[in-house]
Amino acid sequence: MSATQAAVETAIKDYIDPYLGKDLVTAMAVKDIAVDGDKASVKIVLGYPAAGHIAAVAAEITKMVEAVDGISSADVDVSFEVASHSVQGSLKPLQGIKNIIAVASGKGGVGKSTTTVNLALALQAEGATVGILDADIYGPSIPRMLGVSDGKPESADGKSLEPIVGHGIQSMSIGFMIDDETPMIWRGPMVTQALEQLLTDTQWQDLDYLIIDLPPGTGDIQLTLAQKVPLTGAVIVTTPQDIALLDARKGLKMFEKVEVPVLGIVENMSIHICSECGHAEHIFGTGGGAKMSEDYDVDFLGALPLDINIRQNVDDGKPDVAIDPESQVSMIYREIARRTAAKIALQGKEFKASFPNIVIQNT
Repeated sequence: MSATQAAVETAIKDYIDPYLGKDLVTAMAVKDIAVDGDKASVKIVLGYPAAGHIAAVAAEITKMVEAVDGISSADVDVSFEVASHSVQGSLKPLQGIKNIIAVASGKGGVGKSTTTVNLALALQAEGATVGILDADIYGPSIPRMLGVSDGKPESADGKSLEPIVGHGIQSMSIGFMIDDETPMIWRGPMVTQALEQLLTDTQWQDLDYLIIDLPPGTGDIQLTLAQKVPLTGAVIVTTPQDIALLDARKGLKMFEKVEVPVLGIVENMSIHICSECGHAEHIFGTGGGAKMSEDYDVDFLGALPLDINIRQNVDDGKPDVAIDPESQVSMIYREIARRTAAKIALQGKEFKASFPNIVIQNT
């Protein structure tokens, strides 16, 4: 590396990516630095989807490089590429899926499924290919939230299922196979087996991320899935309310016990702003999610307001990020999506799937 190239690299090190929390050289995102006379070219590949962020990165790095002595102009190419990252234990990634994220809550009614759908759409808006597995057998809501509740999975070979696509998101749910009025009167082992089949028998198409919307709680279903499904990480959804935080802590500890990294915490219904007078009120308390993040040394991914439009839109099958991707609420979800994906990008990459299986036979 020439002295000028080294100077360019040093200049780039001064930029700390807000989502990775470190400079791009240390994060190994700088793939090439070339200098031709007084012109420099830099190639940067981020490890997380960042369609709404790369222009800002390019502008900032361009300014830094052009401030280097001997450089009059810089051509900075910023892109992103999602890799498959490590999973727990000896499990291997599933075919067609690079990373699986579990979205969990210790308590029901905190907006976990709404967060799941909008997080998936936000990752898609940032450039990723995303799917959702609805793991709530007893109360499947993903079909309705994606506006595809009338969908019926097709099977080309009579064994596997084709995912139902809503707003560009591939999805699978027991809700596609029963009507809204039919209760699922199944015991735990049957539910677990059904979920495993929905996951492995669905023909997922080249997903960067599959998000699993777990049922609330930390019982047998959640624990079995956390042990048998190759998870890249988990996101915990809570409200600032003390009782919700208490249950959220249990969910976090469950993932720690099965060695699944907790990517961070999302605080839902954080603040309510009156649509009539503009008065802001913390109905469920304040600062609980941030305090929990601090106590357990995990990232605080973001806080969402208590907004009637968020609820109405998912009930109508038109989630905020899908119908208005530039709205304030959508921007919050996209920030959460970048932070979540960047946290994954910092983890070790997965190489198990590329290793051949060696079979010894007597001949």
